[in-house]
Amino acid sequence: MAAGFRRALAGAGPARCAAGGGSRDTSGRPGGRLAPGRARTRLPVLVAFVACASLAACGSGHPAAASPVWEVRAGQVRGLGTILTDGHGFTLYIYQPDRQGPSVCTGVCAVQWPPLDLPRGVSRPVAGPGVNPALLGTTRRAGGVLQVTYNRWPLYLWQGDFAPGQATGQAEGMGAWYTLSVSGSVDRLPLP
Repeated sequence: MAAGFRRALAGAGPARCAAGGGSRDTSGRPGGRLAPGRARTRLPVLVAFVACASLAACGSGHPAAASPVWEVRAGQVRGLGTILTDGHGFTLYIYQPDRQGPSVCTGVCAVQWPPLDLPRGVSRPVAGPGVNPALLGTTRRAGGVLQVTYNRWPLYLWQGDFAPGQATGQAEGMGAWYTLSVSGSVDRLPLP
């Protein structure tokens, strides 16, 4: 598929243009005919290009380019109210066994619950709208990576949240994972 897509892009030259019910030949071939297979490869390439451009123009209502993911901000989640989210609006969680200390979520745990880490070269998290900058901090994970904390709780994302405003990790049966309020208190309310 990828090789066919590259061939289609490499072969995407002049095309036929339909205007006013007729067509205008821009292929430069005698008789105005496209090379065999060209007509079939151009439409999928055009559709793929339009789809990619359309998706790039869509947004979630959050200024993704303006906010780094490691920004901690206040966000609304139905049933939980105002809680902490990352810079893209995804719900942030705490892990009760961390007990406001270094993270104990490693290995498979950290794959399912990715820590909110700072990128290399960044030493401080960003305080977004609605949060108390004095409660923001970091803790060092194994390997030296800095994880963002709030009120000394290491912060995590949940792989089950697919869109901003979801909090599927704050569910019955999820155990020791909870959201934090902007005041820094653990929100143990189950979602309705």
